[in-house]
Amino acid sequence: MSLEVLNEQVKKDLSYLGINLKEQKQPVTFSEGHVYDVIIIGSGQGGLGTAFGLLRERISNILVIDENKAGFEGPWDTYARMVTLRTPKHLTSIDLGIPSLTFRSYWVAQFGEKGWEAIDKIPRVDWMNYLRWYRNVLNLPVINEVKLTLIEPLENGKHKLHITGNRAPSQTLLARKVILATGIQGGGEWRVPKMISENLPSHLYSHSSKPIDFSLLKGKKIAILGGGASAFDNANYALSEKVSEAHVFVRRKELPRINPIRQMEGSGLIECFYSLPDQEKYEVMSHFFINNQPPTNDTYDRAASWPGFCLHLSSPWLDVKPVKEKVEVTTPKGKFLFDFLIISTGLITNPALRPELSLIEKHIARWSDRYQPPNGVKNPLLDAHPYLSSGFCLQSKDEAGKKRLYGLFTYNYSALISCGIVASALSGMKFGIPRLVTSVSEQLFHDARKEILDQYFTYKEPEFISDLKNSVSSS
Repeated sequence: MSLEVLNEQVKKDLSYLGINLKEQKQPVTFSEGHVYDVIIIGSGQGGLGTAFGLLRERISNILVIDENKAGFEGPWDTYARMVTLRTPKHLTSIDLGIPSLTFRSYWVAQFGEKGWEAIDKIPRVDWMNYLRWYRNVLNLPVINEVKLTLIEPLENGKHKLHITGNRAPSQTLLARKVILATGIQGGGEWRVPKMISENLPSHLYSHSSKPIDFSLLKGKKIAILGGGASAFDNANYALSEKVSEAHVFVRRKELPRINPIRQMEGSGLIECFYSLPDQEKYEVMSHFFINNQPPTNDTYDRAASWPGFCLHLSSPWLDVKPVKEKVEVTTPKGKFLFDFLIISTGLITNPALRPELSLIEKHIARWSDRYQPPNGVKNPLLDAHPYLSSGFCLQSKDEAGKKRLYGLFTYNYSALISCGIVASALSGMKFGIPRLVTSVSEQLFHDARKEILDQYFTYKEPEFISDLKNSVSSS
């Protein structure tokens, strides 16, 4: 098989399921121009999968915008430095149940079944190539290099999106529904501890989510702060780029060894998490934060195989300071001198950190507004997450905000506490995207309910048109 043959198989499969991606609804206009039924912000895996999900439900008056250049959406070919994905290769995601759209079909079309059996996990670069193919074979309506700067609620349930960028078709776009499919950082921002950002010049450190020119670090000694998988990805990548030493500092006494996601994948906890009461949602995610994913075995072994690798456990950073174009790091175990720091400390989720939400964030309900956990469980990082409906709708903390937030959906990492990992982990997207699409389509239906019901009760188009004159008995 080849990709050309697979492309034809995708078209055939879709036609057999009655999915017409070219079907278009009648355009709707407003005083300020065309109104999209749905605009999706972000064309990474979540945004692309959602666009396909909407199209197959005949919601075709949609648009996807992304601030990045085409083919460079998301982390995979930008700042991600892992060799392979961490998700088991057999788990499906944005194919939404169509076999020819799975990564396996994409891989087998190029390398055969033996090639599939030969790989342990999905190579990162090939995953990004799959997303590019997925977008093209489905002909999804994406415009790149368009950045959302502000969401402005209008009357009558519409939203004006202020945009900028090299390929922005106008200064604003109009939509009934807006889906924030903005990935891991889309609900807040990456976190650099103030101890670092306030004490060091910016050329001596970088967050792991930022581009780093490793050619400037050749032969240098670097330190990486963080115990998650990305810390070891960065260590391995840096050493492969000829950094002389890469030291990973972890505050824990031991690296985590249990991956809670593996239990979730087979227990129903991913797909049914949304139905849990708030207390149990909070407890599950508090446990998840405490026992976060360990590095995969191959990730750690890859990094540890380099002679320049060093792991420091029980070693939180107590102080950092510049010393003659180097950085002195103080830990409970002593002082260390490095040429550069990579900060792999994760992110903070809070709608107040997102400039595009500045007109509405004061109305957005947080978990701290809806649930008060016991002191032993309370976690301010969880409390700052938006409190969403089971269908990813933003909820208002006050009456004034209900109309302003209506039609706004959050399908990014900030949905974690309300909806689980269905918007943040590949293994959850096959459950999250259909629920999101249902939530959006139900809102669109109820918005037009009166008109639809009027059409139903006045519908008079005959279907049975057979001539009865020679068949009706005269007796």
